[in-house]
Amino acid sequence: MNFQAIKAIYIFEMSRTIRTLIQSIASPVISTVLYFIVFGSAIGSRMQNISDVSYGSFIVPGLILLTVCLQSISNASFGIYFPKFLGTINELLSAPVSYVEIVIGYVSAAVTKSMVIGLIILITASFLVDLRIEHPVWMIAILFLSCVSFSLLGFIIGIWAKSFEQITIVPDLIITPLVFLGGSFYSITLLPEFWQKVTLFNPVVYLISGFRWSFFGNADVSIGYSITAILLFTTICILIIWRIFWTGYRIKS
Repeated sequence: MNFQAIKAIYIFEMSRTIRTLIQSIASPVISTVLYFIVFGSAIGSRMQNISDVSYGSFIVPGLILLTVCLQSISNASFGIYFPKFLGTINELLSAPVSYVEIVIGYVSAAVTKSMVIGLIILITASFLVDLRIEHPVWMIAILFLSCVSFSLLGFIIGIWAKSFEQITIVPDLIITPLVFLGGSFYSITLLPEFWQKVTLFNPVVYLISGFRWSFFGNADVSIGYSITAILLFTTICILIIWRIFWTGYRIKS
């Protein structure tokens, strides 16, 4: 394993983040805090508790995952798309760096950025709402796995995309609706029985449910199913990336 190559890619990507600190870190944090203020404080104070948890606290895990998932996709997709767009990916492919090392370098940087954003939002939320974390180790683990899985998805999107517009198609038209309909702002147990069953086909439900369980100890879906779903999604993304590099899809052409 060429750790020096991984380190070089990682430092390059993190340097780009530092140069655009307001856009990369401050902007998503401020946007999420506004959600807390509007839904948590203003509207949440007028709503009843859900599973003995105040509404303002209840939406914290969902809002964190909403931001983290979108940022993971954005960071990873733009990270690999720019070398394609500028043509510098040819230098990377001709260097003594394996495909595994390339993926680890870009994905690690995207995961780091998303984890930092998620933890900043979590700390900020603790000042705005009454928040407790019953399973902190599982909270960090699920947050980390979520960042990894969606960073891998972002890497796939960055390779697939032929334009900047295509990079935003999947996050805006697919991921965001799935997160909003996956129980970010409500418990799926509040839905009619038929729609509860339909919602279970939304993979993001298992992600949000497991993350919320790490906070409050209760969930819409068994934590075992949640962890299994996250690992399965991560494995699928890894297999797709392996296939992309094996065939050279939109990389060597």
